[in-house]
Amino acid sequence: MVEKKKTTKPAAPAAKKPAAKPAPKKAPAKAAAKAAPAAPAPKAAKAPRPAKKAATAPARPAATGVHDLSPASGATHYKKRVGRGPGSGHGKTSARGHKGQRSRSGYRHQRGFEGGQMPLHRRVPKRGFTNIFRIEYDIVNLGDLADRFEAGASVTPETLASARLSRKSHPVKILGDGELKKALNVSAHKFSASAKARIEAAGGRCEVLVR
Repeated sequence: MVEKKKTTKPAAPAAKKPAAKPAPKKAPAKAAAKAAPAAPAPKAAKAPRPAKKAATAPARPAATGVHDLSPASGATHYKKRVGRGPGSGHGKTSARGHKGQRSRSGYRHQRGFEGGQMPLHRRVPKRGFTNIFRIEYDIVNLGDLADRFEAGASVTPETLASARLSRKSHPVKILGDGELKKALNVSAHKFSASAKARIEAAGGRCEVLVR
């Protein structure tokens, strides 16, 4: 009998071990600095700005006499010169316009004229009445006579004017305000009833002058 050769199966290959992962490379220092944000450095305190000096006009020298006096700056201006060509802005028609009454020489207007609109003295409402023939008297009271004149003196418009109680050009009227205990001879253009009674009660006399 022929002997059968025993065939031996080849052994299974051993399982391969997984290759070890390479160690991670160390990041460079710059990359590490970018990855980790650095803490902000404290800001240095800013120095305060110097205060701005207020713009002041240059001081004018003190005047030493009349010849040094002059108007304040900006108070005066050159007079407008008309008819000096188009470059001045007031040439040709000399700021009078082209035609019409005000562009002609010799133009005049009445006082209060407002270009044709109703003038102010006609727009304002009128009230009351003013007598143009009224007579204005200088008023003198009895109390003023008692202070300035002695007993028995004669009081006339001239003596009142010299005592500055009236004016020479105005007639005088005597009023009964105040007390009179002296006998005075008073001459005036008008007397109130109370003034006449008090003058006569004190022993004086009243004379009415004709204007």
